[in-house]
Amino acid sequence: MATNLADCTATELLSLYQSGQASPVEAHAAVMQRIEQLNPVLKAYCHLAHEESKRSAIQSEAAWVAHRQSGSAVRALEGVPTSIKDLILTRGMPTLRGSHTVDENQAWDVDAPATARLRDAGCVILGKTSTPEFGCKGETNSPRTGITRNPWDTTKTPGGSSGGTAAAVAAGMGPLSVGTDGAGSVRIPAAFCGNFGLKPSFGRVPAYPLSPFGSVAHLGPHTMSVEDAARMMNVMAQPDARDWTSLPYDGVNYLQDLDKGVKGLRIAYSPTLGFATNIHPEIVAAVQQAARQLEALGAIVEQVDPGFEDPLEITTGLWFVGAWTVWNTLSHAQQAVTDPDFQAEAELGGKLSALDVQRLHLQRGALGSHMRQFMQRYDLLLTPAVSIPAFEARPAGHSPMDAQAMLSWTPFSYPFNLTQQPACSIPCGLTQAGLPIGLQLVGPMFGDALVLRAARAYETVNPIPRPALNRA
Repeated sequence: MATNLADCTATELLSLYQSGQASPVEAHAAVMQRIEQLNPVLKAYCHLAHEESKRSAIQSEAAWVAHRQSGSAVRALEGVPTSIKDLILTRGMPTLRGSHTVDENQAWDVDAPATARLRDAGCVILGKTSTPEFGCKGETNSPRTGITRNPWDTTKTPGGSSGGTAAAVAAGMGPLSVGTDGAGSVRIPAAFCGNFGLKPSFGRVPAYPLSPFGSVAHLGPHTMSVEDAARMMNVMAQPDARDWTSLPYDGVNYLQDLDKGVKGLRIAYSPTLGFATNIHPEIVAAVQQAARQLEALGAIVEQVDPGFEDPLEITTGLWFVGAWTVWNTLSHAQQAVTDPDFQAEAELGGKLSALDVQRLHLQRGALGSHMRQFMQRYDLLLTPAVSIPAFEARPAGHSPMDAQAMLSWTPFSYPFNLTQQPACSIPCGLTQAGLPIGLQLVGPMFGDALVLRAARAYETVNPIPRPALNRA
C-alpha cells in the first residue's frame, strides 16, 4: 500500500478508513496538497471546490467514526476523493465545457446521473477536470483552460477529451474520476497517461443531458486499479429516469466475479483490426506480449481480424454533424470565441446533407450487426488501445483539423463507439522513452463485467505503475 495517501487507490483508502489507520480528512488533505503541487503545470483541474470538498470529507470522517464505534452502515465510496469531467453537470460547480461560450455566472443546481450517484455513494467531489471545448478532440487544450499536460512527460499531451481526468488520476490528484468517450475519449487518455479507463456499453451508465454528438457518447470510470473501476460501475450504473436511452438496470455486482480469471475465455487478438497502419513498433510488441500473458493465464487466444473496413468516415461524419448542431446554438459573438478546431469540425458537418447523414447511420448499423455476429464466436477482442504513444502537447488550433488529423492516429478506439460495445484501456508497458502503452479489451454488447474481469486478470500479472513525477 502506498505511503502517501494521494497515491492510494480507492480500495486501499476504504480499507484504511475501515481500520482507522487513515481518515477522509487526511486523504483529502494529501490529495489537495498534490493538486497544489502539480496542477499549475498539468492543468488537469479547471475548477477546484476547496471548502465544499473539505466539508464533505469531514462528514465522511464522522460516518466512518460512527461505523467503527457502533457498526452503522457506510456508503460504498464514503470519503473517497473524486473528480468529474467538465462536460458533466455537477451541483454547486460550473460546467464550462472548456468553452468561453458558457456563462459561468448562472445557477449550477443540477447533478448529472453519474455525479448524483457518486455523491450519493459518499464520494468527496474535489472539482472539475479539463476538457477540450465540448469534448471535440483527442487532445486536451482549449482557449478557456489552456494546455493540459501528461504526468509521465509534461511536454506530451494526456490525450483527450478526458485528458484532465486521466492526468489527475495518474498523478494522484484523486483516485476516482469520471470521463466521457465519444470516439475514444476515455481510452485514449487512459492509454497515454497509464491508467485504467472503461467505456461501458452504451446506456449502461445513464447520462443527462444527452450528448449533442449522439449515441456514440458513453460515460465511464478512470482509476488506477480495475477493482476501483468495478466499484465505480456498481454506483454509476444505477438507474436514472432522465436518460431515455439508458439500459434497464440489471443489478449486476461488478465486484462479484472480478477475480474469476480468463481460463477458457476465447479471445480474438487483432493487432491491426485488418486496416490500421503506422503502429508504433513498441506498441505492437507490448500488445503481442500481453496476448501471450493472457494465454498463459488460461485464455484461448487466436489471432484474427474482425473483418470490417476502417469506419473513420462514419465516425467523423456523424461527429462533425454533432459539432454543426452545437455551432448553430451559438450566437455570432459566441462563435467568434470558439476553438478553431471545433469551428473547423462544425464547418465540415455543415457540408453534409440529410441523405449523407442517413447513409452514415445505415453504414453504422451494418458495422454494429457485423460485430454482434463476430462476438458470437469470441468472448473478447484484444487490440492496442492507441497506435502511437503520447505526442507533443500543443495549443488549440495548432494545425488544420479534418478527419485524418482528428482520429487517424487512434484507429482502435472509434469503431467501438459506433458499435456501442464495452471496451477498456489498461497499461501494458512503457516505451523506451518512458511513455505508457495501452492494451484494449473489447467485450460483447452488455459484457461490461467480462471486460473488467479480463482486465483484472491481466492486472494481477502487470500491476499499474505510477509516473515518477507524482511521487514527490
